Amino acid sequence: MASARVFAAVDLGAGSGRVVTGRLDGTSVALEVVHRFANRPLWLPDGRHWNLPQLFSDTLEGLARARAGAAGRLDGIGVDSWGVDYALLDGDHRILGLPFHYRDERVTDEVVARAHELVPREELYGRTGIQTMPINTVFQLMSERGSPAAATSEAIALVPDLINLWLCGELANEATNASTTGLLEATGRSWAIDLIARLGIPERPFTGEVLLPGRQLGSVLQGHGDQRGTPVHAVASHDTASAFVGTPLEGPPEAVLSSGTWSLLGLEVPEPILSGEAAGFNLTNERGLDDTVRLLRNVMGFWLVQECRRAWRDAGRDLDYDELHRAAREAPADVPLFDPDQPSLLRGGDMPTMIASACTASGQQEPAGPGAVIRSILVSLACKYRLVLEQLQLVSGRRVEVVHVVGGGVRNTLLCQLTADVLGLPVLAGPEEATALGNVLVQARACGELSSLAEMRELVSRSVQVERYEPSTGRAANEETYSRFLSATGLNARRPASVAA
Repeated sequence: MASARVFAAVDLGAGSGRVVTGRLDGTSVALEVVHRFANRPLWLPDGRHWNLPQLFSDTLEGLARARAGAAGRLDGIGVDSWGVDYALLDGDHRILGLPFHYRDERVTDEVVARAHELVPREELYGRTGIQTMPINTVFQLMSERGSPAAATSEAIALVPDLINLWLCGELANEATNASTTGLLEATGRSWAIDLIARLGIPERPFTGEVLLPGRQLGSVLQGHGDQRGTPVHAVASHDTASAFVGTPLEGPPEAVLSSGTWSLLGLEVPEPILSGEAAGFNLTNERGLDDTVRLLRNVMGFWLVQECRRAWRDAGRDLDYDELHRAAREAPADVPLFDPDQPSLLRGGDMPTMIASACTASGQQEPAGPGAVIRSILVSLACKYRLVLEQLQLVSGRRVEVVHVVGGGVRNTLLCQLTADVLGLPVLAGPEEATALGNVLVQARACGELSSLAEMRELVSRSVQVERYEPSTGRAANEETYSRFLSATGLNARRPASVAA
């Protein structure tokens, strides 16, 4: 690199957003979070929505701060976000209503069942490789069939596609986020138009090109003040895809756990795995950079903790996260356990009561106090990670030797240690801002500063420090905890037969 380059990464999460600058000096990349902001959904008469105009306003404020901190010059802007949620657009690329929130209740079990009557689950999985979850774009669109927006839509924009459109005026469906819809072919870059037609979903929004990450889309529009003219790049716009880029992977025996509102545990593989076993375990094949595939499973994450804290605050007991985690450390080790992915927890609500009900329904005592509730969540998450990792190893034929934890979850040292204990594997925690780091590196390559994914990860290794967690408790105790989890949840049947034996 002839001189330092500065890029702005807009990283939008389901609970908050941030704008991060990345400065590349040729040997390393330094990140700085210049703006954090809340992402608060809106409850309107027709359901729960994302307030994307507010997120866009906050994004522009963050970009102004980034530009000021970079002496008035940014070499590029990239946007990443969560997957599945979308806006329908008219022929002039105007939004036809605020995008729905994936936790909105309009997608029912009946909607999913109806979709599978039209296209059997096995066929849908075999074509798209995406795990069945009610939040998937395909099922959200099924719930909108016949609506005025669906009837008149001419294009679709997932969240980062829409923010890019508003920044530079160019619409493109980027591949890593498009793959989360359940409507993109598992191989190639084509929408599964025949399946879309059979499902009764309008075909017109899916006639455009699906773009690979790493290209310049355009430049910031004149109406955005001093940002005008700054290049806008299509990065690996699904936040987990960017997080995988920003993880210091060195070889196939490694798994990645992107830990935040959701936990996404998976492997990087060269092509999708669409076997009956993969479908049976409900694993997902999402696109990564350079035609890689993220074979993973979505597991609930810190959403459970966030909802508990909200419920206690609403009841007049405002506990901050540090207090909750200290209490969890002090709670007994043999807390009751539950499946963090049971459908009743997806929409949220009085989460402490819902968790207590899940525990008592399986014949356990309910957690006694906030510390026990939080520890119950964390131990249950670690146990679910182990089950998913067993499934991933069987389907891929790999034996994982180390797990990288990236994202906000690296700050939760208790969960990192519990994960190492229950998995019986070393955990390497960091970087926290892996998503922003991957976003910046894809932009740098778009500008010719980097060449390969391997070179990007070498730069990551030189730029970040990770904390290593070794299993610290006896194998017998960890096996007892995992057995209790399987017994309480009835998930023993989901273990690979070779492991369960």
